[in-house]
Amino acid sequence: MKLKKSAALFLCSLIAFSAYAQNRDEFFWLGEMNKATAVINSEEGLLDKAVTPKIAQGIKDVLDDGNKPGEKRPKTVITFEPLLIKKAGMDVTMLHIGRSSQDMHATFRSAIMRDQSLELMTELSKTMQVLLNLAEKNRGTIVPNYTNGVAAQPNSYAHYLLGYLSAFHRDAQRIENLYERLNYCAMGTTVLNGTSWPLNRQRMSDYLGFKAPVENAYDAGQFKSNDETVELASVLTSIALHVATFIEDLSVQYAQPRPWILLQEGGENTYVSSAMPQKRNPGLMIRTRTNASRLIGDAQQAVWLAHNIIPGMGDARNVADNSRRVKETIDMLKQFTRVIKALQVNPKRALEELNLDWTASQEIADVFMRDYKLPFRVGHHIASQIVGYAKAHDIKPADFPYSEVKRIYAEVIKKEYPQGNPECPMSESQFKDTLNPIKIIENRRTSGGPQPAELAKSLESMKQKINAQEKWAQTNQENIDRALAKLDSDFNKLLKK
Repeated sequence: MKLKKSAALFLCSLIAFSAYAQNRDEFFWLGEMNKATAVINSEEGLLDKAVTPKIAQGIKDVLDDGNKPGEKRPKTVITFEPLLIKKAGMDVTMLHIGRSSQDMHATFRSAIMRDQSLELMTELSKTMQVLLNLAEKNRGTIVPNYTNGVAAQPNSYAHYLLGYLSAFHRDAQRIENLYERLNYCAMGTTVLNGTSWPLNRQRMSDYLGFKAPVENAYDAGQFKSNDETVELASVLTSIALHVATFIEDLSVQYAQPRPWILLQEGGENTYVSSAMPQKRNPGLMIRTRTNASRLIGDAQQAVWLAHNIIPGMGDARNVADNSRRVKETIDMLKQFTRVIKALQVNPKRALEELNLDWTASQEIADVFMRDYKLPFRVGHHIASQIVGYAKAHDIKPADFPYSEVKRIYAEVIKKEYPQGNPECPMSESQFKDTLNPIKIIENRRTSGGPQPAELAKSLESMKQKINAQEKWAQTNQENIDRALAKLDSDFNKLLKK
């Protein structure tokens, strides 16, 4: 019974703590480090237990003041400590044994970026889920895909979207990898080579929710924070590149008189030209692409600030800069989500565009090779000449005369493959089926391809990956909350002595 009551109280404490700790800024983490130091060092004989309650009360008073609306929240050790002295006297500086601004600032930089990584993962997963929902609705939608800006092949729109989802999933993996490296605590390493005080770095790491202490004391203050900033910038750049590529590919449709995909008109999605009444400019897409470009530029600043500096210099380590970049990314993802939700796909028009062009011509070469053992390059030349003749005579794929197929086949065989039979082995009906975009998709056999059975597997796999990402973020947030709630509980005991 006591165990259940204790668990319930701990859960309540955890919920209360999560609500309290929404603003986990530098001030917050300096407070947590001071609380943890008071608990650990008093228990391990490094802090006089006679003065511990006064010191603990001083820490609490400073934090209570900083949490009042409109009050200042100092962001550095040298501006935080005078407040402690004012509340608890000079004895409070005994907390500073074996510590420095270097290891304390390195710790809150990692902790803040760690929280932001979880927030970023959550937002990215939301965006991916919306993209997956669109893919689910468009399993059977066959659309043109483009290479070098030219219509190239038919594809399932769901398969196209899964390609982007795969890219975003790699971004999610990058966030997880970054988090793994963030999750090591610099506290207790002091400046360069540690301290003569026997600090319990593992307990400090545990109280602050880190996986373990940073292994090398020199690395902790000299390199780690710079590396984290540059790696974060790389992750954010990758996300922005994928968003911008999607937007740019979509923007091509607005150059067509009859697009097969557009934003739903009105609201924040589009705006009417001031001079040309027929125009509906895709404002939401333009803003999203612009923000992606700004983010990419801002992220590169982190690299340049970390460039050509001696170890330990803080040019690239600014918390505000890193926080701004993460916020820019989250805002961009929210805009991008609105773009996805506003998309209107016209499957009939997409199929019409496919049938207006020769995006199925590669299939002709494939069928000649697969079914009739004709060397691919020979079949490719036959298909190329068919397309050339069609374009010269303005003939659509569905209207191409079978007699011309036989003529071109015979001419190419005689010229390039004289040992072959000049009589075309492909029947007229097979030729027509070969040019059918829907049948091309149905006949794909590639693992990870767009054919219905493989598409279903890919959609389910991506659903599981997104769920795993969300669970990962939730679990890690709960781990941090639980550690900090335990610290709060143990610190509060000091106040009662």
